[in-house]
Amino acid sequence: MIFESEKFVFQPPPAVSAARRVLIKPDVGYSAPYPVTTSRRLIASIIEGIRRVSDADIVVLDGSRTGESVIPNFQTLGYDFPRVLMLDVKDCIWVEVDNPLPKPLAVPAFWIPNVILSSDYLISVTPLKIAAGKGNLSIPNLMSLLPAKKYAESEGGWDALLELGVDKVIADLYFTLPFDMGIIEASQRLDYNDDPTSGVAKDVGKIFVGDPFQVDKEVSETLGIRTDYLQLIKMAESGMDTI
Repeated sequence: MIFESEKFVFQPPPAVSAARRVLIKPDVGYSAPYPVTTSRRLIASIIEGIRRVSDADIVVLDGSRTGESVIPNFQTLGYDFPRVLMLDVKDCIWVEVDNPLPKPLAVPAFWIPNVILSSDYLISVTPLKIAAGKGNLSIPNLMSLLPAKKYAESEGGWDALLELGVDKVIADLYFTLPFDMGIIEASQRLDYNDDPTSGVAKDVGKIFVGDPFQVDKEVSETLGIRTDYLQLIKMAESGMDTI
């Protein structure tokens, strides 16, 4: 679904009312405000929507590729919501979860924070960012849930992981971490090469909400954004259907 960003009010799906814990995964890898990171305004709207229908625990979780703490970023960006637990991936207990694909594209198992497994409803919330011509949408947003320290234990760390093919890794992560909802904050789109804080923003005025695959697909088709990982997900799903 597509909404006007200025009028957006988060309407939680029925499954949220039955949840005991809802996990929100924003993009706060930098201390810069929206559109580099997920805006406080949107996270506040999501939390308010959840509170209207549920007394579930709410967890906001993110991490960084470098392993540096994101807690200062939470503070700088004003993520000071009452009765909401703010967590850094690096401070969590990590567990190894198998990729359910019979033939993984690149990664047979991922290390992830265990709080994800104990959550009943999972929401990925990200700004509309295009890095070197490729969409960084609700599914790629899950990449920073991978604990940098754990992957750095192997030679090459994240670089070794990404050398397997970033789109393949993203597709594998989609199947391993089945998030329930993707929200793409497209009030603006941010185009950049390596550093989003040096990117160029332009107005779009929309917010896209839906299943992570469908919402990424809708954004890519509506705005003409390259998302190669979506094709890999479709191919992998076809392989699962034939088994």
